[in-house]
Amino acid sequence: MSEKSKKLWILFKSMFVLSACTFGGGFVIVSLMKKKFVEELKWLEEDEMLDVTAITQSAPGPLPVNASVIIGYRMAGIAGSLAAVFGTILPPMIIISVISLFYDQFRTNKYIATALQVMRAGVAAVIFDVVINLAKNVCKTRRFLYIAMMITAFICTYFLGVSAIIIILVCLGIGLIDLAVSVRKTRKQN
Repeated sequence: MSEKSKKLWILFKSMFVLSACTFGGGFVIVSLMKKKFVEELKWLEEDEMLDVTAITQSAPGPLPVNASVIIGYRMAGIAGSLAAVFGTILPPMIIISVISLFYDQFRTNKYIATALQVMRAGVAAVIFDVVINLAKNVCKTRRFLYIAMMITAFICTYFLGVSAIIIILVCLGIGLIDLAVSVRKTRKQN
């Protein structure tokens, strides 16, 4: 098996397992992707994973699929994106197809209802872990602007009920202005 084929298989298998074992949405899988691709496989740096997270949250579509496209492309080009995306979408398609066949039994089963309630607690813990790790990474930059944006975004979302879309667009605008200022400073120095 060639090196590229091995990498494609690892991408597919990793995303398949992560997707099959992740309940609770995109934020849950992001922390697991970080553990897999940054800590275990060492394919990405921590900063790259943070960038992937920011891009996937800002782009339309499901966060895990968006992350799969980026990570897969980064590792093995278009074939990598396809392998990662198929690995990500197959488990939910299979699980939801099976559930749809037995929907009435799932809906009325008290054991399944209890299991889903228990999973919610675990999902909340994983999402909290993701938030803490992302906040640590923002604080590591030691940039007042980024830290202030993070705190302001939290206050606006949690206390004032501002839409996440508005916050993302405002942060994007501030980021573009910050980039333009940085580029201008660099040009003046050279």
